[in-house]
Amino acid sequence: MKKSPAYHHSFQNFQEKGLSFEQVFERIISFMTLKPNGNYRLMVGTDSQVHRSQTVFITGIVIQREGNGVWACIRKVIIPRKMTQLHEKISLELSLTEEIVSMFTEERKNQLIAVVLPYLYDGATFTMEGHIDIGAGKRNKTREFVKEMVTRMESIGVEPKIKPNAFVASSYANRYTK
Repeated sequence: MKKSPAYHHSFQNFQEKGLSFEQVFERIISFMTLKPNGNYRLMVGTDSQVHRSQTVFITGIVIQREGNGVWACIRKVIIPRKMTQLHEKISLELSLTEEIVSMFTEERKNQLIAVVLPYLYDGATFTMEGHIDIGAGKRNKTREFVKEMVTRMESIGVEPKIKPNAFVASSYANRYTK
């Protein structure tokens, strides 16, 4: 393997490995098409874990049909060094989330909206969220970065969620960073 500053892996979940983003997008469309009159939340979030000689970043993509299941996958990025600065780590987590969000181009977002569009009057919805693994609580070390990170997420047109509502980053992605 050629050495590079970061090792990017393809997407995967329990059923499939080696998925391209195009295949991930197809899975999301298929999931939504099964019940197009549902309430959908497309959520993207990243968490990281510092190990002895590397830092592992996991970005989760979750499409949730509220009250009716999810389809999800992850992408792993390995930085071959120990990242000890909290701001650098949080900023890179958000950058990786932004990278995945940017893959959902306007055309792709319109395709997702088109699935639920005929059912809007029946209550169907679609929202997109960026889950940021930071919290505003007094005891949270990341509270000083909340405004900066939330503003970054808002600037790309995605609804930001922080702890305790950022479960894609703080729970789903977190379990794969170990």
